[in-house]
Amino acid sequence: METSCIAVVEDDREIRALVVDLLNREGFEAVGCRTTLEFDQLNQRRRIDLAVLDVMLPGEDGFSLCRRLRAAGDIPVLMVTAKADDVDRIVGLEIGADDYLPKPFNPRELVARVRAILRRTRGQHRISPALANERYGFGGWTLDLGARSVVGPEGEEVELTAGEFDLLHCFVTHPQRVLNRDQLLDWTRGRSAGPFDRAIDVQLSRLRRKLAQAPGGDTVIKTVRGGGYQFTLPVERA
Repeated sequence: METSCIAVVEDDREIRALVVDLLNREGFEAVGCRTTLEFDQLNQRRRIDLAVLDVMLPGEDGFSLCRRLRAAGDIPVLMVTAKADDVDRIVGLEIGADDYLPKPFNPRELVARVRAILRRTRGQHRISPALANERYGFGGWTLDLGARSVVGPEGEEVELTAGEFDLLHCFVTHPQRVLNRDQLLDWTRGRSAGPFDRAIDVQLSRLRRKLAQAPGGDTVIKTVRGGGYQFTLPVERA
């Protein structure tokens, strides 16, 4: 199996070295970048499977780089920062980060979250990923698991982050069932999810908002009072 390449964008030399060494010992190929410019240069040379971004960087900050990555492609992002405030966490997720981990962090938790993101996004950089023919249709929509794409009823592609796509995939494979928050956390984030993890709430809100931009999209996922959420449409396996 090809080793996953992880870019660690962190201006603190000691922290950067510690994270790179940790990930390399866990079997990844980690490359340290002090600035977003160094990251851009690395990204031009080779494929990056995951970017671990610090927020506070010299010059362009991690939030800005995250926005660029989300607009330009599908590189997953794990935000790691000393700012543990909920506002910063929500901002990071709103602009497209797949996960968020405040400093100081447990090294094992960092590795667990990295593995969880890579599991969710495995194959999206490859031309012929496994399960490339797995497609689902619902109410004129199409979800293509291999291409990791969602197309609306009028042919418009809906741009989703990796976390949003996995959340929709979870709903599509459990149609017309009421799913509670714990189930969604377990199925989309696995063991990396903490007991008070709010990332699922942000991603769900963002997913529903994006779906609502297409005709009929505002009724695809409904809130069930006291129960959770329900995918309202019948689904056909293509």
